[in-house]
Amino acid sequence: MLEIKDLNKSYGNTRVLTNVNLELAENKIYGLLGRNGVGKTTLLNIISNQIKKSSGELKLYGEEICENSKALENICIVKEKGIGVVEIKVKKIFEIAKILYKNWDDEYKEFLIKEFNLNIKKQYHKLSRGNQTIVGLILGLASRAKLTIFDEPSLGLDAAFRYKFYNLLLEDVEKNPRTVIISTHLIDEVTNLFEEVIILKDERVYVKDEVHNLTGKAYFLNGKSENILPLIENKNIIHKEDFGSSVIVGIFDDLKNEEKQILKEKNVEISSIPLQKLFIYLTESSAAKEVI
Repeated sequence: MLEIKDLNKSYGNTRVLTNVNLELAENKIYGLLGRNGVGKTTLLNIISNQIKKSSGELKLYGEEICENSKALENICIVKEKGIGVVEIKVKKIFEIAKILYKNWDDEYKEFLIKEFNLNIKKQYHKLSRGNQTIVGLILGLASRAKLTIFDEPSLGLDAAFRYKFYNLLLEDVEKNPRTVIISTHLIDEVTNLFEEVIILKDERVYVKDEVHNLTGKAYFLNGKSENILPLIENKNIIHKEDFGSSVIVGIFDDLKNEEKQILKEKNVEISSIPLQKLFIYLTESSAAKEVI
């Protein structure tokens, strides 16, 4: 569906993205993760033709995205910073969106307005930060764009509205399949939404894999040092905490059933590493080997 080949972006002598290669399939929800300043928003803005690439190819359904109005009809981005034109009524924003997005669902928009209790007669710039975020969420959901992008979709929202959005997104994607990219720092909240995760690090794609593959080889081992460390010498250790003679070790590697059995016999507690912590450990500068 979306193909990115050898994408580069620089601002003067400052490189932001280097040789980014990605393929996104139809009708999947992707999580785009990375530390602050790693280029997530830049990548999303290039994909949605908000800013220009320095070099490389971006194709949607085989057609170059750059300056292609036909391709852009199928892309909706909900930006972290909100709507650029602020002195406009919310109602007018939705009227413009109806023209821009060929799959726009006006009936669903009305349903969402009621669900989020949004006053569409107000000027956008007079809304609270949370309600400005809700305007963006409604745009993304009602656009029904084949590629829908949410960049930090939870800013200013309380927990109730965040989970309302997550549930509405899952329900709507099931009824109206599309490809969704979500960039967020609230990883634990949205882990169940993601089918695949893309992690950016050092200007590049560091990891791209299905969530169950990533979390399925991420373990905490808790026990006596002498019962753990000799058995994991060749494993990819991404975290280590010492507590006297005991230790908690995080590994990102395959752990065979026989290895698990040996560890359990030595009273070593084995537990899964949550995706949020796994992301932190993998993106620490010297924490892990190359895993892409």
